[in-house]
Amino acid sequence: MDIIQYLTDRARQTKVGFTDLTQAADEVYLENTPDESGKIATRLFSSDVYQARMIAVLLLGRVSAQRQQFVQYLKNIVSGDANWRVQEMLARAIDRHCQDTGYESALPVIQEWLDDERPNVKRAVAEGLRIWTARPYFKHVPEHAVGMLAPLRADESDSVRRSIGNAIRDISRQHGDVVLRELMKWDQSDDKVAQVYLLASGLLKKHVTSPRR
Repeated sequence: MDIIQYLTDRARQTKVGFTDLTQAADEVYLENTPDESGKIATRLFSSDVYQARMIAVLLLGRVSAQRQQFVQYLKNIVSGDANWRVQEMLARAIDRHCQDTGYESALPVIQEWLDDERPNVKRAVAEGLRIWTARPYFKHVPEHAVGMLAPLRADESDSVRRSIGNAIRDISRQHGDVVLRELMKWDQSDDKVAQVYLLASGLLKKHVTSPRR
């Protein structure tokens, strides 16, 4: 049986969750070269079965650290998929790329995605790296994580703003002082900023520290 047909048939069986989809992507990656895996993934991504496209995106995440063209494929092609489940896999794929590349080495890619004009691209990296400060590199420099996320506090996209607010709130669990110092700089007269502030500051009442003057 053709690998595309096999993966599509297998994908259709997944109605909830993505454990088997992840396993399928891993199996293809381990049994093929990066170039072969990339070709399979791009062919599979043309499927009208969204679960098959989810496998394709996870597979692209696996090969993207070795074949940089697939980072661009994720950013430019996958981000345009209308299915929200596929977009969730995009978040996992970019995190996988950063993990395999090394988060510090991946900083230019992370910033490139955050600077992109497309909401799905910005949201993918904001969501994919959560909890940011649980990731290597960012755990040692939480202020850098906050500093990369904060400029999107007035983004035009509600989904991006929510992702930014939630990501910063995550960081505040262990780094409340860092988050509080950043939030003190924000102009809450802007409704968009106020929305993100409310999300980002949701756990700060649990901290007894106050901002340094």
